[in-house]
Amino acid sequence: MQTGPEIRHSLCRMCDDRCGIDVHLEDGRIVDILGNKEHPWNRGRLCVKARAAVDMIYHPDRVLTPLKRTADGWEQIPLDQALDEIAGRLADVRDRYGARSIGVWKGEAIGFGQQETVARRFAHALGSPNYLSNDSMCYVGRYMGFTLVDGAWPIPDLENARCIVLWGANPPYAHPNMTQYITAARRKGATLVVVDPRMSAIARRADIHAQVRPGTDGALAWGLVRQFVEMDAYDKDFVEDHTIGFAKVVDYARTFTPEMVEAETGLPAATVKAMARMMADAAPRMAAYVGNGLEHHENGVGNIRAIAMIDGLLGALDREGGTLFKEPAPLRDLTLYDEMPLRHLSPLGTDRFPVLYDMRQECHTMTAMEAILSDEPYPLRALVMTGANPASTNPNSPKVLEALRSLDLLVVRDLFMTETTAVADYVLPAASFLERTELHAHAKHQIVSLTDKVVSWSDVQGEYDFWHDLAVRLGIGEYFPWEDETALNRWLLEPTGLSLETLEAHREGVEYSPPRVGRRRQAGFDTPSGKVEFASAYLKDLGYDELPVYHRPAYRREPDAARPFVLMTGARKLLYLHSRFRNIPRFRTAIPGPEVEMHPDDAAALGVADGDTIRLTSPIGAVDLPVKVVAENEILPGNLQVTHGWREANVNLVTHDDRFDPVSGFPLMKSIEVSVQKV
Repeated sequence: MQTGPEIRHSLCRMCDDRCGIDVHLEDGRIVDILGNKEHPWNRGRLCVKARAAVDMIYHPDRVLTPLKRTADGWEQIPLDQALDEIAGRLADVRDRYGARSIGVWKGEAIGFGQQETVARRFAHALGSPNYLSNDSMCYVGRYMGFTLVDGAWPIPDLENARCIVLWGANPPYAHPNMTQYITAARRKGATLVVVDPRMSAIARRADIHAQVRPGTDGALAWGLVRQFVEMDAYDKDFVEDHTIGFAKVVDYARTFTPEMVEAETGLPAATVKAMARMMADAAPRMAAYVGNGLEHHENGVGNIRAIAMIDGLLGALDREGGTLFKEPAPLRDLTLYDEMPLRHLSPLGTDRFPVLYDMRQECHTMTAMEAILSDEPYPLRALVMTGANPASTNPNSPKVLEALRSLDLLVVRDLFMTETTAVADYVLPAASFLERTELHAHAKHQIVSLTDKVVSWSDVQGEYDFWHDLAVRLGIGEYFPWEDETALNRWLLEPTGLSLETLEAHREGVEYSPPRVGRRRQAGFDTPSGKVEFASAYLKDLGYDELPVYHRPAYRREPDAARPFVLMTGARKLLYLHSRFRNIPRFRTAIPGPEVEMHPDDAAALGVADGDTIRLTSPIGAVDLPVKVVAENEILPGNLQVTHGWREANVNLVTHDDRFDPVSGFPLMKSIEVSVQKV
């Protein structure tokens, strides 16, 4: 029966910005998605990916029925049968090898947040410490760098800043709403500095584009620190009252003269001085943001720590127009780390990357691949993945596929068939963000929101229902006592004093705590010392650098004549997110395929033009790609850039799973030595 137009309010999860959306339905079917003007984060603005959620949800290739691999190919089976068989095979692996031989792996394809904590809870309830996720390669490197210095990752107060500094970030393509805050500040006179080896969309708008060599951001940061000291432009009161290690910082920074920084980064000495002056003149209303571009280097955390120090030196921490510390939503914790820490079971990677587990209770996915293939330090024989596609997104893809194929059991829940589902034993349909209800906290505005379950399919389970049903079959159902996700949401919300009904009536979100500026200055910072730690005794005790010492990238320290080019991977394209959305036809029309961005001088030397195919070769492998010759100012000579996520030319055929940042464990993916050959 015709029911007429209907509008439901929810949050978009086509990326992690979580914009407020109005979902328009006719006869129970989504026909359009528009921005919710009441939501404080996006105020009605939406990028093109949000409206393409309609294409995604009703895509003819959606996985909507459980699939089982057989000798004759994929067989559709009932959901209950799939869960019964999976639980039986997991129980068999547990009996033969122990619970820690089973891993749980969270991806990003269905959005992440509350469902991450449900997956963590399941792993520990089962008795396994091996929770894995895409965070082995995204976000956590920055989280570590800032948390080691400041005790948390502060949020830049962009709209009230007088100077904004972006390091390895391109908000117009990655975080469109952040761009709006930057634009608002610019209209009020704020200056903009962008540090990036490429002329990105945001770099085109900058007052200063600091076009540094890949992986040399730490040298620039130390050069700026030296300039602030030399200019007597640092906040002496803040440094005296709220920091430790300043004398060591001053001593180490002495060698980073503008001329030395120019030699290392390629950035003219005059630009280093101008950048320092611009930042100092704006202080303390200097807001900095570090993007994903700094994480995938062997010196990533050190570089990020050096950048984090600048906020403290300029007195911008915990100040309006600088960087703010937001209060987390006081929701109940779904994880079991207090009740069942399981550290004694040696979570994978903790011996080599202890900080990763200390700070995030996260195992190292590359170490997990080794464990699968070698049974060292112990066997990892089964994985249950949700929304993850490591066969495309992890480094050294052939090795990832070899490892996944050798498992006793691989279960993947996803929206579509992927490179990873292709080698699974079972593929289960996962619920998109419009097919489940969850709580979400927006830290910037300190609001909590409830998403709406707008549509449903008979065999498509939400995250809680899936883990609950599997837990019951494995005899650990007592850890999942809630009847459904609504009951779970109500339990999670109890400490906030807010009711589920209130959130249902205010899909734009409800403030859970008023913003407070200056609290950390009064109460202390959440570091071991209670102060901003320019020098970290915690890291020193673990055998790491006490200061964020700058370590030169290998291609600078020991150039490889056989591989003279430096490859950066992963620069965001507006229409895509990692390996997602390439099956949306209108997106493929706009950006039809992969390419390698190249400086015109390099193209001329190699005798290649737009569209010609070249082969990139690293010690890991090789990949063939068409060339895109960019303008002279868009990329530095000798540098190349390839966006990841393309099946037809997977750049992770050449990325390293054997070279890591020593603190975060992040792999080398953005300063890779490669050779180039015309095909």
